[in-house]
Amino acid sequence: MALSRSRALQVPFLFAVAFTLVAFSGDVRGQAPQAAGAAAPPVALKGKLERVKVFGASLKGNLMGESDSPEVSIYLPPSYATDRTRRYPVVYLLHGYTGTDLGYFGPTGRQLHVIAERVFAAGTAREMILVMPNCMNAYGGCMYSNSVTAGDWEGYVADDLVAYMDKNYRTIANRDGRGLGGHSMGGYGTLRIGMKRPDVFSSLYALSSCCLNEGTVRPGRSGQPSAAELVKSIDEIRAARAAAAAAAAAGGRGRGAGGGPEGTLARAAAWAPNPANPPLYLDLPTKSGEVVPAVAVKYAANSPVAMLDQYVPNLKKYKAIALDIGLQDNLITSNKVLVEAMTRYGIAHTFETYEGDHSSKVAQRMEEKVLPFFSQKLSFDQPRR
Repeated sequence: MALSRSRALQVPFLFAVAFTLVAFSGDVRGQAPQAAGAAAPPVALKGKLERVKVFGASLKGNLMGESDSPEVSIYLPPSYATDRTRRYPVVYLLHGYTGTDLGYFGPTGRQLHVIAERVFAAGTAREMILVMPNCMNAYGGCMYSNSVTAGDWEGYVADDLVAYMDKNYRTIANRDGRGLGGHSMGGYGTLRIGMKRPDVFSSLYALSSCCLNEGTVRPGRSGQPSAAELVKSIDEIRAARAAAAAAAAAGGRGRGAGGGPEGTLARAAAWAPNPANPPLYLDLPTKSGEVVPAVAVKYAANSPVAMLDQYVPNLKKYKAIALDIGLQDNLITSNKVLVEAMTRYGIAHTFETYEGDHSSKVAQRMEEKVLPFFSQKLSFDQPRR
């Protein structure tokens, strides 16, 4: 059973591991932190917030035609401008589905730069650089996977973006000075990339991770094509998303985030790319209401619960791994399945639950848990001259 109210898990969960998540409906959910509204008055930062475009060879030539130079938000702490010989650890953060980096570092939303200044000033965390790339695409999110269709986002985060930061900023340029964390789709990305790249990162924090256990593809209405099967072009999806955004901005009721075929297409582009299947260059998991087994197995293979067995030695290389989720989040079962498997393999980690749903306390967790966690686990040792 889960230990609630932020107590670390100490014992295995007493239930069988089973592939139970619905693969194509509501598990990749919109992560906009709050409804659109008037921007809050600008906050006078002691640090500096930048937003730049960072080229990544890993994204070049992706078949969706998405940018190979996505926007990246970078927060530099207050002392960065004055202590010009000091180097800083870097926390790389991954946002959720239908979100962007501006959901955390924009004039509205969670405003992690403001939270960071408060935490640093209070002394509950030491000063660190915070970095978040924008992985929004036509389908609502890149899934932080490696795909010729959606792009190699694993390589972009772990190689291209890290190399850019180490070249252009005063970072502690080794794994001990780098952490990786994220929420929802970003939690999935944290675990997926983390399993493969302990050479780059030393600590992981995954919040309310989605898509951990995609082992069951449920058929649609018998004989009826899914909404995704009816999509004829990427531009069609882009136009629908733009219309929905315009309706929401005008005060109307646009389609909810991920409420159309985008969630299915996002996962298919990431996990079942097919360069020989234009114009979308992907294979869908169902056809006319029937499961396509050859595609369904690809979804299962991209599930961290299934991937875990292969990456146990890598995960044991981490200095610290933390996971958390709200007790009212319907992704809690899959998170427990993963945690039980980590416990069975003897992978050191902490797991906390708390009163809350999928998005209600993300900013609070960032302030009270995530930033202090990385402050405690990352190295602040200055390189020898």
